[in-house]
Amino acid sequence: MSTSSCILEARGLRKSFGGFVAVSGVDLDVETGNIHALIGPNGAGKSTLFNLLTKFIQPTAGDIRFKGKDITHAPPAAIARLGMVRSFQISSVFLHLTVYENIRVALQAHGRDTWRFWRSERGLHRFDDQVHELVCQVGLEPLIYTRAADLPYGRKRALELATTLALDPELILLDEPMAGMGQEDIERTSALIRSLGGKHTVLMVEHNLKVVADISDRITVLRRGEKIAEGSYDEVAANEEVRSAYMGGAHG
Repeated sequence: MSTSSCILEARGLRKSFGGFVAVSGVDLDVETGNIHALIGPNGAGKSTLFNLLTKFIQPTAGDIRFKGKDITHAPPAAIARLGMVRSFQISSVFLHLTVYENIRVALQAHGRDTWRFWRSERGLHRFDDQVHELVCQVGLEPLIYTRAADLPYGRKRALELATTLALDPELILLDEPMAGMGQEDIERTSALIRSLGGKHTVLMVEHNLKVVADISDRITVLRRGEKIAEGSYDEVAANEEVRSAYMGGAHG
């Protein structure tokens, strides 16, 4: 793949913890505008690789480039400012605030307006159009004035994505976005993530292989810290190493 078309590139990524190698020599190319899934059985190294890419941990070896810039040793806050934002690893919403207020806070943060929290409510109405646009994008219009604490689980995750989108990221990293959801919320969230393709690039770790098949442009498969396959869903599903890795139905 031409590196000019890739927003995120990793070469030779390795992470060892003492004598245990969690990620071993992984190369990764995430193409701009794609929805790229990272999958593998339990213990494959997916979470460690995700933490390396988002700079929550430092690699033992290898390098990472975002939009052509070396971010191997950059802190998470710095890469967020560059346009790479991670969501869904923990709840990122204020439970006592409404949907509307949560999204407005995120817009204020993106606009470097955090020092204006003391200003009157009237002065914050300039965010209203953007808030309503994001609320509509994630399907939360009927719940716009509902406190986050009172939202059903799946709708709370939709709010988390709305607050992420408020930061206007170029690359969104989703850590198991379907975890804990019922089928209705899975279908709704899948459609939402699919709608992000093109304008945003998405890299996600996901256990639900049906979701991966339905919405991913490209898939990378890990096993025991190594990349064993990459390509479309049909290509990786036909790979004998992938079939062997998933033997017994372990989808973690």
